[in-house]
Amino acid sequence: MLRTQSVLSTSIEDRSMKWLGLLRLVALSECMVIIPLRQMKTMRETLRERNLLTNFSEEHPYNLSQKAANDQNIIYHHPLRSYKDFSYIGNINIGTPPQEFQVLFDTGSSSLWVPSIYCQSSSCYKHNSFVPCNSSTFKATNKIFNTNYTATSIKGYLVYDTVRIGNLVSVAQPFGLSLKEFGFDDVPFDGILGLGYPRRTITGANPIFDNLWKQGVISEPVFAFYLSSQKENGSVVMFGGVNRAYYKGELNWVPVSQVGSWHINIDSISMNGTVVACKRGCQALLDTGTAFLRGPRGSVSKIQKLIHARPIDREHVVSCQAIGTLPPAVFTINGIDYPVPAQAYIQFLEEPLLPPLLRESLDSYQRKEVKPGNVSGY
Repeated sequence: MLRTQSVLSTSIEDRSMKWLGLLRLVALSECMVIIPLRQMKTMRETLRERNLLTNFSEEHPYNLSQKAANDQNIIYHHPLRSYKDFSYIGNINIGTPPQEFQVLFDTGSSSLWVPSIYCQSSSCYKHNSFVPCNSSTFKATNKIFNTNYTATSIKGYLVYDTVRIGNLVSVAQPFGLSLKEFGFDDVPFDGILGLGYPRRTITGANPIFDNLWKQGVISEPVFAFYLSSQKENGSVVMFGGVNRAYYKGELNWVPVSQVGSWHINIDSISMNGTVVACKRGCQALLDTGTAFLRGPRGSVSKIQKLIHARPIDREHVVSCQAIGTLPPAVFTINGIDYPVPAQAYIQFLEEPLLPPLLRESLDSYQRKEVKPGNVSGY
């Protein structure tokens, strides 16, 4: 992602890459750092396995710098782990000496937070908690914050300490320590590292990415993702450049339509040569923190009908034998077609094939926009 030029970059030629909804969020810098990610199971998947999904749903109704382009030897790789092709998490360290946490790298939010040892919620006992008295660089404040995500929420307080993302070090980084958490019991990560714009931060403090830029740790305010659906390891988040080994062809730049969040304009969404959504164009929010494609109920229902999906509870299923015959969903962005194959928008389970990546949006704020998640290209 590139804030200075307000553009996003995409590549259409490498179908083995994991898409960030429709495209990779790309950013470039002179000093490139690549963070490995691990892909994890979503709370939705966990709730389904425990037969709790229905009850839960009812209750909680820029140009590339020449040096970065040419000098690939300056790239530092830090892995992310993929869990069942859903969530992507990576390790960070906080404090002195370092305390390790697994966090979700999320373009849909801006704040960094992890559980506090003083948190009394059940989820905090299931995850790593930060111990302030064990860090010599820790500084507390009396500022309290509250935030709500789609189906989760936290309450905590603002603190400062040294945060490390691989070899990148942010000194006196503001972040949140949770005191109460709701809905995080079954998530595979300890906290969230937001990569959104500063004005969206829940703590009111500068996000870590912005501080890395201001402190001169990275030479340009840019980052990129490569999310692989093929195996648990192999995904990365890059700070400071794009390694050409992760894509083929040229990068396509897409303007950000709303400065302050990673929104882009979509020209249309089509299947079998017919426009099925966004006939007059629409807005899309690129969010690495969700595994789903969300959209207006009417558009999603039309797509589900086209692929002959049958409703079961609050989800839709299709025959496993039909996956090879289903058409790709083609997202046209800035005049370029990006086909998403059926293998990417349908989730394979031990039970039937489900297309949760094409969920109906039940939230009013999403009725006029599409919210792409981690749609994979196999």
